[in-house]
Formats: sequence, structure tokens, C-alpha cells
Amino acid sequence: MEKKNNKTSVWLKYGIGSVVLLLLAYNSVYFRKLDEVKAEASGKFDAAAFAKTFLEKQLTPKLATAPDIDELTTLLSTDKNKAFDTYSHATAIGNIRYFLVKGQGTITKINENDLTIQTPKQQLTLAMEFIYGNALRDASGEFDITKFTKTADINNVSSELNKLIRASVVFPFRPKAKVGDTVQFAGAIALNKEHLNLAEIEVVPASLK
Repeated sequence: MEKKNNKTSVWLKYGIGSVVLLLLAYNSVYFRKLDEVKAEASGKFDAAAFAKTFLEKQLTPKLATAPDIDELTTLLSTDKNKAFDTYSHATAIGNIRYFLVKGQGTITKINENDLTIQTPKQQLTLAMEFIYGNALRDASGEFDITKFTKTADINNVSSELNKLIRASVVFPFRPKAKVGDTVQFAGAIALNKEHLNLAEIEVVPASLK
């Protein structure tokens, strides 16, 4: 009887030990993208990876909550301060502020670098060639500049984000666009609060349908 108890005790010890080893091994092994590991090893900030994650998890979800362009321009015309205080963002101090917008309109002209769109109340352009600047990065208010210590890294996020939009949104859409087509768009605009000009609004698209 005593031998049987000893065997049981030994098996229990081995069993518990095996479970502990398996748990340790499970928690010690995880997978990461190779480019992230390389960037971390080199000490360089991976702006491309950051921009991709920012686009997918922070900017794109905010597009659904963006104000309609016609409603926004109406508010800008009647109560500019309220419109800027409610909907605009920027990481830098100054009169240039960025807004997320969405809307639907008809393509009335295909230009060399953009498309002219007529919404029910507003004529605007959709940028097709020059996707640059900080509008897409800043307009959502989700970009936290305090997480960065280098100005170059902040600027590189804008550059990589614009590249992503150019490749994944603009390039697939542009060849198929025709005058008379209806387009649903969402994106960002930049407006000067001190010198507001609603006659020349350009939307940097983040989504086109």
C-alpha cells in the first residue's frame, strides 16, 4: 500500500512538473513581424508599419463619424467658431486646421490632378495626384504627437500614410472615374480659420466608392 502511494506521489510530481514546463514554454514563445523586429533591432522608427496600423485602427473607424461636407460648410458659414471648435484638429499651432468629412456627389469634371465634384450644396475637388501634407494624419484627432521625440518620425508618418492612400484608394479608383458618376467619399480637408475659403475645398480621400 505504501509503495502504491509512493508511485502515485511520483506520478503527481512528474505530472505537475510537465504542466508547469508546458505553461512556461507557451508563455515564452510568441510571433512578431520580421520588419518590426528588424526596425526595433536597428533602433529606427518604422513609420510605414505605424501608418498602416494608424490607418486601419484609428483613422478608418473615425470616417463613419465624420460630418457631412454640406452640413459642415453650412455650419462654417453660419458659426465658424463652433464648426472649428467641434470638428477640427491639428498637431501644430496656427490657423490651419484639419477636418474629417464625408459626402456624396457627382463627378462634373476630370482634371489633370483632381476630380471636380458637385454635392447637393457644395462644389469641391477630390485630390487624385498630389496626396501629401498632414490632413489625413491630423484630421481625426487620433494622432498623439506626444508619443514621438523626433520631428522626422512625425513627418514620416504623414508621408507613409499618404503613400498608403495613394496606392490603396486613389490608384484603383481613378482609372474608372467618369463624368456623371456618383461618388461616395470620405477623407480630410484643411481650412484656414483666419482666412476661410469655402469656394476651393479640396478633399484628400481616405475612402472612395
